[in-house]
Amino acid sequence: MVNPGAIMKLMSAKNQFVNTHPKFASFFKTVVQQGIQEGSVIEITVTGPDGTPVTGNMRVQASDLQLFEELKNLAGNQ
Repeated sequence: MVNPGAIMKLMSAKNQFVNTHPKFASFFKTVVQQGIQEGSVIEITVTGPDGTPVTGNMRVQASDLQLFEELKNLAGNQ
């Protein structure tokens, strides 16, 4: 069973993130609306304060699409 308090806390954190990083949130929303297809590559680079980048990527599989859909539903399709 889902804890309503935990959901409220998660949604509050999401709203704060969107307010703090509106361009990134808009980018992510666009990607979700366009749909992520199996075979797509998701890549992310994190650059530390010292300028050292760390990059990772993944090729989207069918099982990932199911998770993405569940997360989208949890977020209320916002």
